[in-house]
Amino acid sequence: MPAALCFVAHPDDETILCGGTLALLAARGVDVHVACLTRGEGGELGEPARCERAELGRVREQELVCAVEKLGGHSLTFLGYVDPPVGADDQVYAPEHDPTTLTGQVIAAIQQTRAQVVLTHGSRGEYGHPAHQLAHTTALVAAAALEGAAPLVYSFAAHYAEHPYPRLANPDDPADLVVDVAAFLAQKEAAALCHATQTALFVRRRSEAAGRQLSVREVLLTEESFRRQWPPAPAPTDVFHTWVAGYEAATTR
Repeated sequence: MPAALCFVAHPDDETILCGGTLALLAARGVDVHVACLTRGEGGELGEPARCERAELGRVREQELVCAVEKLGGHSLTFLGYVDPPVGADDQVYAPEHDPTTLTGQVIAAIQQTRAQVVLTHGSRGEYGHPAHQLAHTTALVAAAALEGAAPLVYSFAAHYAEHPYPRLANPDDPADLVVDVAAFLAQKEAAALCHATQTALFVRRRSEAAGRQLSVREVLLTEESFRRQWPPAPAPTDVFHTWVAGYEAATTR
């Protein structure tokens, strides 16, 4: 059975950054697995607050369970790291971790799911989030350690000229593949709405830019872009290209 592993830092990253592609893969018979570094304990509580700070990790865990189900996911694993609270001036942090232990956990997730493709954060952590950058680096270290048994590693939020939300695009990751996920927008929206503590965050910046309150559906990307990170030299086609064939909107290589 074909299988893909989505390795993200926080609940909601899987939906906002590549949820349409995960739904597409599931619809095409790929077993979609999600591994999440933290439970998002340091994130927002919602507007109005949906829980106390001490309960946020548990609440966001259940939100991710809901979202993975809406996207057609096969399994969900939490790696057990604690998301640090947001600091002064909206400073964000990576969780405390031992790099060797974390790499071993990611290798174990790859082996247990028999993933042929890993989807993870970009090299700049999208908008510079250290936890996103940690997931990116760890996925590549894990792939290198697996050598000939390594899966393909693709990072999401890759840069391309027409990206509608440049803040989320990793500038050092030119897109090898842009996938049109408009046909899966309903599933992506349903998954996003599972993350009820985060919906105000999803729409805040774009609503301010638009000068009106936008809905979650209005802010969701209908194209998702990817950069092949491992092996480093892109092939004209590979199994990930094959899985998304027919929904490819553009290629840059």
